[in-house]
Amino acid sequence: MAMTMTGEVQLAAPREQVWDKLNDPEVLKTCIPGCEELERTEDGGLRAVAKMKVGPVSARFKGKVTLSDLDPPNGYKISGEGEGGVAGFAKGGAVVALAEKDGGTLLTYNVEAQIGGKLAQLGQRLINGTAKKLADEFFANFAKAVQG
Repeated sequence: MAMTMTGEVQLAAPREQVWDKLNDPEVLKTCIPGCEELERTEDGGLRAVAKMKVGPVSARFKGKVTLSDLDPPNGYKISGEGEGGVAGFAKGGAVVALAEKDGGTLLTYNVEAQIGGKLAQLGQRLINGTAKKLADEFFANFAKAVQG
């Protein structure tokens, strides 16, 4: 099952500061809902473990994250894939762009993802609702982290 999601969030911080936080594994770990581990790998990527619950399906996803098309402090592409055992898999990416706006930074994102296994059987509405909730939670946490 494939899905897409776009959005934007206005952050009350300079673009360089937002860029630094977007590239800090410790900050990201505290912002990602359910994230238990997030650390840099030798190849410049990240290794992640996150516990997720989507409807009746709960799973611990282990995966890797890669940053590419780095354009400091304007944005990057983040790609990842995770394996959740019997619950299934998730893989996808997001293009993240930062622009100066109203004395702060406007962060826009465009996400494309695919899921399979038990998760894909839950239905588009439940998956999309959960994805939106997780994105909203991440950006609320990230806004707090960026603003101090």
